[in-house]
Amino acid sequence: MDVLVTGGAGYIGSTVASALADAGHHPVVLDDLSTGRAEFVRGRTFYRGDIADAGLVRRIVARHPGIRTAVHCAARVVVPESVARPADYYRTNVTGTLELAEALSGCGVHDLVVSGSASVYGAGPDLAVDEDAPWAPASPYARTKAVAEQMLADLAAAGRLRVLSLRYFNPVGADPWLRTGPQQPRPGHVLGVLADCRRTGAVFPVRGTDYPTRDGSALRDYVHVWDLARAHVAAVEHFERALDGRRAQAINLGTGRGTTVRELVATFARVSGHPVTVADAPRRPGDTAGAFARTDRAARLLGWHAERDLATGVADLLGWLDRRPAVLAGISADPVGSPGFPGSTR
Repeated sequence: MDVLVTGGAGYIGSTVASALADAGHHPVVLDDLSTGRAEFVRGRTFYRGDIADAGLVRRIVARHPGIRTAVHCAARVVVPESVARPADYYRTNVTGTLELAEALSGCGVHDLVVSGSASVYGAGPDLAVDEDAPWAPASPYARTKAVAEQMLADLAAAGRLRVLSLRYFNPVGADPWLRTGPQQPRPGHVLGVLADCRRTGAVFPVRGTDYPTRDGSALRDYVHVWDLARAHVAAVEHFERALDGRRAQAINLGTGRGTTVRELVATFARVSGHPVTVADAPRRPGDTAGAFARTDRAARLLGWHAERDLATGVADLLGWLDRRPAVLAGISADPVGSPGFPGSTR
């Protein structure tokens, strides 16, 4: 099946595209390469452009009439940046998503699998959340994800779309075959920062030490990016079943286990063989105690559960970081032609 993948040159989107291709599907990637890498779409059908460009979306669907489902991974995702530049986040994550959804539904693509976020939740006393947990988004990033999800649910209720929102917890790791992985030179995600500290000898900051967790550091549910990609394939292949009679459905994607930052540091040291010096540091704007997933709905509707543990995620990330210079070096910055259509397709 042809599947449109927005943001398919980024960390998660490229992994999703690989998982779809491995399962026998044909990913058609749309990405503006603002943060994604052209190297990640080599050999794929690729269009460079903005998700808000309705004309481009219509032309892509016309050129690939087999597209019946879109997987929407394109988003801005860095919490501290969202605090400093909220307008950019609302423009991409909300307005861009609306324009994309309207363009897709207008040309007959009514099924949308969306990268949602567990950051919308307000965790209860035990920090576990299911899909019916109350929302309390604590950053502009989280609020854009909440607004976008509610907006898509409203469009679905009006009969324009059917939407599966896959609420990710905290992605880690890399493609197990090291085809793709985190692409930013300066990592913002916690495992990337740990790896950078190992490489440079810098001190790793434990940001916040007074959270209501077992050791005072923040707690997260770290889910391997390949497990996330597998869930997207399941959502595409079992879309009708996953809706469970609704037009919009949310499904948590996590391991069902919480790991504190201090426990993460210990796992990283064990897997890498290199201890990292840590120091307590203040919380950042937008930081929260965290949460972990209840995943019964994913098991029931998608037949999915996480298979790779945190240690595997650390090992895969370290393997990718060793390989990354060979993957991302020595290739033209724009091997797919000039922006637009059709010159940017390959």
